[in-house]
Amino acid sequence: MHPQTDANTSEQIGIENQMVMNSDVRVRVLFVCMGNICRSPTAHGVFRRLVMDSGLGHLIEIDSAGTHAYHLGEPPDRRAQETARERGIDIADLRARRAKREDFQQFDYILAMDQDNFDYLSGICPGGMEGKLGLFMDFAPEFRVREVPDPYYGGQRGFDRVFDMVEAAARGLLQDVSRRLGR
Repeated sequence: MHPQTDANTSEQIGIENQMVMNSDVRVRVLFVCMGNICRSPTAHGVFRRLVMDSGLGHLIEIDSAGTHAYHLGEPPDRRAQETARERGIDIADLRARRAKREDFQQFDYILAMDQDNFDYLSGICPGGMEGKLGLFMDFAPEFRVREVPDPYYGGQRGFDRVFDMVEAAARGLLQDVSRRLGR
């Protein structure tokens, strides 16, 4: 584990912290886990809710993807959907897709759920775009962990724990994106 600091997280992962003056400019965020059916769609749904509640939905675009093609086109795992639904978030509309090299041209933040997914993404990242890539949990330094554990093979408690971690990191990410937008 790697202790975090209170420094601006976007600077930690190399994202330029520019103020966006044009309200038509959007910030694009991509969440990535292995299969895109547990952690990344949970992050997608939680962050989408926070963005909409903050009134920034017109400025921030959100997507999620997986590093592997195990579940292409499938909805999130039923346990992830149930956990989200119990907390007032619907992720049933999301469908799994695979992360691709072109995502680095489209997205401003590409946030991996763990080091293995980060390493995969590093391998497909075009030169000069490494600063867009980071670990999602770096936005929740209070957890003192850098990875969101994969709950797929565990029980319901694992999904609850993932949701708690994702909520904290999503709040930190929204603060970072809001600063970037000058809000």
